[in-house]
Amino acid sequence: MPQARASRLPRLSRRGLLAAGGAIGIGAALTACGETSAKSGEAEGTSAKKSGPWSFKDDRGKTVELKNTPKSIVAFTGTAAALHDYGVEVKGVFGPTRTKDGKADIQAGDLDISKVEILGNTYGAFNVEKYAALNPDLLVSAMWEKDVLWYVPEQSAKKIYAVAPSVALWVSQTNMPKAIQRHADLAESLGADLKAKKVTDAKARFEKAAARLRQAAKSRPEITVMVGSASQDLFYVSLAKTSADTLYFEELGVKFVKPKVDAAGFFEGLSWENLGKYKADIIMMDNRTSALQPAALKDKPTWTGLPAVKAGQVIPRTTEPIFSYDKCAVILEDLAKAVETAKKTG
Repeated sequence: MPQARASRLPRLSRRGLLAAGGAIGIGAALTACGETSAKSGEAEGTSAKKSGPWSFKDDRGKTVELKNTPKSIVAFTGTAAALHDYGVEVKGVFGPTRTKDGKADIQAGDLDISKVEILGNTYGAFNVEKYAALNPDLLVSAMWEKDVLWYVPEQSAKKIYAVAPSVALWVSQTNMPKAIQRHADLAESLGADLKAKKVTDAKARFEKAAARLRQAAKSRPEITVMVGSASQDLFYVSLAKTSADTLYFEELGVKFVKPKVDAAGFFEGLSWENLGKYKADIIMMDNRTSALQPAALKDKPTWTGLPAVKAGQVIPRTTEPIFSYDKCAVILEDLAKAVETAKKTG
C-alpha cells in the first residue's frame, strides 16, 4: 500500500478510506444526478465509440449494469491516466493531478489536466457538489484493500456512491500484468480498441522489458533491492509482495529486502536513526509528490551513509503505477537497467 496513508495522515485508520458513513443526500443537484446516472448516452467524456447495454464485473465481485455505455466518467487520477492510454477519456478526476506550480502531477501521466474537472487534488479532498454537477455515469478507482476505493474520502463516501455506480480495480493482491489486463478490460468495455497499433506496440514493448528484467535478475542474483518512501519523521520500507508492481518484479526474480511489517502488512516504518537496519544494493524511492525525494535527504547522515546511496544506486519507484502497457514498460526497462549495471555494495 502507498505509504502516503501513514506518513501524511497518521490519524486515519489504515482501513479508513471507505466506511459506511457520511450524511445522506446533497440536495436537488444530487437527486437529479442520481436520476440521470443510468442515462449514460447523454454526456460526453470518452473518445472511444461504443453504445448499447453495458455491464462490467469489478474486482470487488460487483457487476455494474447500465442501459448504455458510460460516457460521463469520473476516475482516480492514475486510473484515468491508464484509461487515456487506451483511448478512453474521463470528465473528472480525483487524486494528485496538479502540482503546486500548476504542472501535471506524475500520477496524471499523459492526461491533459486542463480538460478535466479536478474534484480533489489531495488525500481526503473530493468536491461532491462538482462531482454531481458532472452528471456522472460511472466512478472508477484503484483498490489497495478489499472494498476500499482509493482516494474516496470516508466521510463523504455515502454521498459519493449515491450519485453513480462505481468500479474498483485491484492494484495490490495482484501482479502488474493482471492489473494491466483488468484496466484494459474496463477500457475495452467502454469502447477502446485493444488491437490498435499503439496498444499492441506498447504490449510488445512491455513483454520485451519483462524478459529483460527476468534475465537481469537471473544474471545478477547477488543484487538486493529495497523499496523505500521518506517522510520527515519516518522512512518506510515496503514488502514487495503487497503491491502489483514489486510483486511482479519479485516473480521475475528480483531479490528484495523483507521488512518486518506492521499489522496492516504493507511496510515497516523506521526512525531515521535506524535507517541502516537493512542492507541493499539498490534503493527504489517513492517518486510521488507526497514523499520526500532523495535531494531533500542530503542533511540526514544515516541516509547519505547507506551503501546504495554512496554508490549512486538510488532510482525512482513509481509507487502508484499507471496500469497501461505503455507506462509499465518503462518501469520494467528502468529497473532492468539498474540491476544490470549495479555494483555489489557489500
